[in-house]
Amino acid sequence: METVNDTSILNIIETSLKTSYTYENYRKLVQELVAANSTTGADKSADMANYTLLNDKRMKRWDKTIKVTDDAVLRVAKFKKPVTWIVITESWCGDAAHVVPAIAKLAEKSDKITLKVVLRDTNDMLMNQFLTNGGKSIPKLIMMDTETGAILDTFGPRPAGATKLVADFKAKHGKITPEIKEDLQAWYNKDKGQSTIADLLNMLGV
Repeated sequence: METVNDTSILNIIETSLKTSYTYENYRKLVQELVAANSTTGADKSADMANYTLLNDKRMKRWDKTIKVTDDAVLRVAKFKKPVTWIVITESWCGDAAHVVPAIAKLAEKSDKITLKVVLRDTNDMLMNQFLTNGGKSIPKLIMMDTETGAILDTFGPRPAGATKLVADFKAKHGKITPEIKEDLQAWYNKDKGQSTIADLLNMLGV
């Protein structure tokens, strides 16, 4: 794990954590937004509200069906350092609807992991510290040492397998087209959160 200990970054994180959600409260927020035909984020368009509606259904399904294997439970139990997982997301994000429930499932299995959810558009300073190839890609998980505040590692926006799928598609077609969304959806449905869990265990070094 790489360790980053920058006072300015830690101050930004501290500010963002003041408006963070537990995963349970984030799910309640999304459900309330669906009832109000709305969404998180700066763009409150009908399209974004519809994405939030769809993603709420996806998260509801994954909350019920994602399994953490016995082997994964044994592995995460070996992790002894108290850490805070800060997940930057928005309710309209398709990748997040598949990835964040898997993050939450694994975090539940360890009393050393505290999961906090923050919204991207209201935490722009935080997002700008953790860009992916220069972009504000979400979901993004920041792993922080709870005791020292040091940034230990990051994960996201997608598990390695999904990242490769998108990269291969772009290499073949020269650009990203709407068809990749269908391919990604099929990949996530087949994977059932297991690649995200595996990547997170590797990040923890267990």
